[in-house]
Amino acid sequence: MIQPVLLWTDALIFVLLVVVLVFAWVARGREHLRAPWREVVRSRIAVASLVVLGVYTVTGLLDSVHYRKALPTQDGQQETQYSGDVLSLLDTLLGPLRTQEEKTYSAPFATQLYAKETVSGPDGTQTRMFPRLKYGGAHLSDPASQKGADIARRSALALAEAVAVLLLLYGLLGLRLARKWRRSWRAAMGTIASGKAEVPWRTALLTLAVFVLLITLMINLSAAYHVLGTDKVGQDVLYQTIKSIRTGLVIGTLTTLVMLPFAVFLGMMAGYFRGWVDDVIQYLYTTLNSIPGVLLIAAAVLMMQVYMANHPELFETMAERADLRLLFLCLILGITSWTGLCRLLRGETLKLRELDYVQAADAFGVSKSSILLRHLLPNLMHLVMIAVVIDFSGLVLAEAVLSYVGVGVDPTTQSWGNMINRARLEMAREPMVWWSLLAAFSFMFVLVLAANLFSDAVRDAFDPRLRAQR
Repeated sequence: MIQPVLLWTDALIFVLLVVVLVFAWVARGREHLRAPWREVVRSRIAVASLVVLGVYTVTGLLDSVHYRKALPTQDGQQETQYSGDVLSLLDTLLGPLRTQEEKTYSAPFATQLYAKETVSGPDGTQTRMFPRLKYGGAHLSDPASQKGADIARRSALALAEAVAVLLLLYGLLGLRLARKWRRSWRAAMGTIASGKAEVPWRTALLTLAVFVLLITLMINLSAAYHVLGTDKVGQDVLYQTIKSIRTGLVIGTLTTLVMLPFAVFLGMMAGYFRGWVDDVIQYLYTTLNSIPGVLLIAAAVLMMQVYMANHPELFETMAERADLRLLFLCLILGITSWTGLCRLLRGETLKLRELDYVQAADAFGVSKSSILLRHLLPNLMHLVMIAVVIDFSGLVLAEAVLSYVGVGVDPTTQSWGNMINRARLEMAREPMVWWSLLAAFSFMFVLVLAANLFSDAVRDAFDPRLRAQR
């Protein structure tokens, strides 16, 4: 028996998902909205980046469905009690990664602890040695001679599973496109394989193949080994890194939701109304830009920490407390990061308001709100779309920097910033623990690189000047 748990960030994530799906449904019937996206999906780099972002997004969504398990009932107990641990669907799928904890550090694919310990023998003698891990390689009687062959066997099995999954996906895609193109299934499969389709499906399949192989390797190897090692308290580093995906996505997307209303409407109002309205808005964002961003964020987060410490009764679980701090960090980042887009939209609106169709609408007595929403906003959306996609990667990196200096997400929240912050001390110890930093860096690098490449394609497709040149 379980109790569903809806955190604040969960609700906002699914609201954002609904908004994106509604926009996609609306854009299907409007050519001026479909045309730029058609240009995006024709780019091989954009399609490969979109697959990467899709895999990260699915992982984040699985980690946003939370619940609490019911505790075993005692004799005479009437009311069901639930565990204080808030789990997610991703935790259920990652099962062994979450529960198989060692004593302390262990290297990737290791079968022994990373540091020597004093072990007492049956006869009372004490020996300095590397103790065997509780879970990593526990199925091997002689790790020194059996580990290499066991890893190779499991990797070969993972490769076979990945090939089977990809062939199934390839066949299903061929059936779907054969029906759409009104061709035979074999002809559709050949078009996909040759890369001659309008949409680079071959690139999408090859990119997806990498992730399918990585997933099958993780499933087969993590059941017997700690693929990326363990941290100081023995928790699997691969589990921490995957769980940190949701935090990065929340910071990148929810912060944008907070930033857009300020940037879009204040920028449009400043450029269209000019006069004292323009002066007030310019004064507002100039003043906000004058305050060092890190100091403002640190002050706001510290005040939030004091409030939560003084009102512990407001939080039933630690997850709710950590989630509120994550949401508050998104709010602070959104409030401090809207000024650049606002200034850009103000300048563009100053130019648009002088165009003939805006002047004609004003002369015919069209209301100011209608001019802003029906004439100016649609012509500013390409700038908004470009800024949203480009700012996403910057916000993901901002979380890592803020957590590194101690004013980011809650220490109990799994995030790449917290992993990098802990690795700061681990890199200075002897022997050096390097795998936590490498894991956080690798996952964050892939996400940020995909977001940047995708943002370049979106910018090229939505920029009217570039479209006119093509």
